[in-house]
Amino acid sequence: MKIVTIVGARPQFIKAATISRIIRNHKDIQELIVHTGQHYDKNMSDVFFRELDIPKPHINLEVGSGLHGKQTALMLEGIENILIRERPDWVLVYGDTNSTVAGALAASKLHIRIAHVEAGLRSFNRAMPEEINRIATDHISDCLFAPTQNAMNLLAKEGLANRSVFSGDVMYDSILHYKDIASKNISLSNIIDIEPGKYFLATIHRQENTDNLKNLQQIFLSFSGLDLPVVIPLHPRTLKYMDEVPHRSNIIIINPVGYLEMITLLSNCHKVLTDSGGLQKEAFFLKKPCITLREETEWIETLEDNWNFTVGTDRQKIVEKIGVHHFGEQKQFFGDGKAAERIVGYLKSPHPSPLLKEREIAS
Repeated sequence: MKIVTIVGARPQFIKAATISRIIRNHKDIQELIVHTGQHYDKNMSDVFFRELDIPKPHINLEVGSGLHGKQTALMLEGIENILIRERPDWVLVYGDTNSTVAGALAASKLHIRIAHVEAGLRSFNRAMPEEINRIATDHISDCLFAPTQNAMNLLAKEGLANRSVFSGDVMYDSILHYKDIASKNISLSNIIDIEPGKYFLATIHRQENTDNLKNLQQIFLSFSGLDLPVVIPLHPRTLKYMDEVPHRSNIIIINPVGYLEMITLLSNCHKVLTDSGGLQKEAFFLKKPCITLREETEWIETLEDNWNFTVGTDRQKIVEKIGVHHFGEQKQFFGDGKAAERIVGYLKSPHPSPLLKEREIAS
């Protein structure tokens, strides 16, 4: 069996590492990894393949940044050519980026089966490009691997139950695998000179925040009023705006870090401030309270018992929720840490594809 894996952004590298590690245990599966080049900065890309022991991508389309339409079109053209040449049994896509929807579209038009890892997420905010990507990908994919029961329920409401499989969350698998590796190999002092437990960890990269100067200024004004340092591995998208965003010296901006370094920063922080979907979950897995700088979250499970709050960019809400110190016992929403094994096992099994059957009937 041949699988073409499409990746292009940091969270996808992490998820792909988890599944690729299982695939390598199956000698009858050939995996071809295609990197679209959506995250092209070495600190946002190369370091992840190296430290997570992902096989180096066989192909890098090097599309770089750009407007959504142009970027997706370049990916679509490049992926289509690869799929025509390779004719895989499955195309494996992850999450909700332009790389995800481009890979799914290219495979769909060539009648190649598509598996979507992390299917069924909904923010119900169609102003987010990610929401459009995930909805489109779910509806043209043959197999939908849902990370939570809530995702399964949402897929059923959209008429996609017969294509949906509860796999659990591969990011949970990843944290379980890499947290011990990080603790043994990465020291906090090698990343930043700061006392463990005495800082907030923040990330900002969502378009709704980075491309809205007022939102960005509100976020940094809120950070400037906090009583602990705020460490921010700054996304390249945000860095270009910083001359227009006043902030105090308690805000410590560092370069983007690798996954193991991020786990170390996360494990040692006091709380998390983020607009990232992935970091919300990682904080939950490592039992770090999170303040989400958005009005909504796809990961509603993390909101239970005060582990996460959605506050947008409201300064008063940010400060108020940071002051919450009571947290309940976490529930096992995200599976048993064996999502990758379940996914690979399913792809190898002779399950019928309802969508592929529909295509065959139509043609």
